[in-house]
Amino acid sequence: MKKILFIIVTIALIAFLVYAVTYQRKTIPVDKPGTVSATKAYEQLFGVAPSVDKGTAYAFVIYFPSAKTSGKVVPFPFFTFDEGSIQKVAVERLLAGMDTGSYQGEFVPFPSGIRLLNINDQGSVVVDFNKELGESSDKSVVYALALTLRQFKGVKDIRIQVDGKDSPSNALLKELDGNVVLPLSSPRILALTAMRDKGVKDVEEVNLFFDRPVVVKEMKLFSKEGHQFEGEMYHSVFDMAAVFKPKTPGLFKERMPVRAQWKVIDKLGRSAEGDSIMLLEVKEH
Repeated sequence: MKKILFIIVTIALIAFLVYAVTYQRKTIPVDKPGTVSATKAYEQLFGVAPSVDKGTAYAFVIYFPSAKTSGKVVPFPFFTFDEGSIQKVAVERLLAGMDTGSYQGEFVPFPSGIRLLNINDQGSVVVDFNKELGESSDKSVVYALALTLRQFKGVKDIRIQVDGKDSPSNALLKELDGNVVLPLSSPRILALTAMRDKGVKDVEEVNLFFDRPVVVKEMKLFSKEGHQFEGEMYHSVFDMAAVFKPKTPGLFKERMPVRAQWKVIDKLGRSAEGDSIMLLEVKEH
């Protein structure tokens, strides 16, 4: 359970682990097979959700406001075991933003210091923010918030408030339709991250993280001198990473350059391959 929790957080944050993700521990039954409940939006954009060994997970979409195409949003997959506050988790994850790897500079950041004060779901979801939200005139920011919430079952509409008062941004929701979602390209790399147990010197595994669940066709890691590292490759929980178990863990050090060769295909048949050198990050769990 501890390792699964860490991987979920790492999938969401990778090198951007400084972001806060709300997660509450739940008792996961060990005598029943795991299930994943996905929103229709998730299935349309990313295909069938990956399975889990135990417990019930929830797959949904975070729509980040595009900085490159005004008034458009970019979908990103997310997973949680916390059904009870799934809307709150989704909004807070959206506010944290995504500025890492190949996505650096691609999304409009929410104002610094912004906080979700309250979320009330009675068919029409009311989301109340502190004054830092202001009177946002950026359509993509408002659209991202609305689309992220509208995918959840029972949500008919949303209303944005600032310190308990309706925001002028609500007027922008009248223009919202599915055309604001940018089409997804091929899978992309987020980061190369090694993980080790706290207090342990050597890494346990090296993970090549992708921006969505994928089937890994090939993954090879090389030193800067061109020597291939020996080890076994596996899929991570939720299929968001290729996991490399090194034969000689002591070879992997913080910030060392590692060349990765990879071939993947996502659940809807979009394939990608690459050959790139990245600096290795080492995280403890």
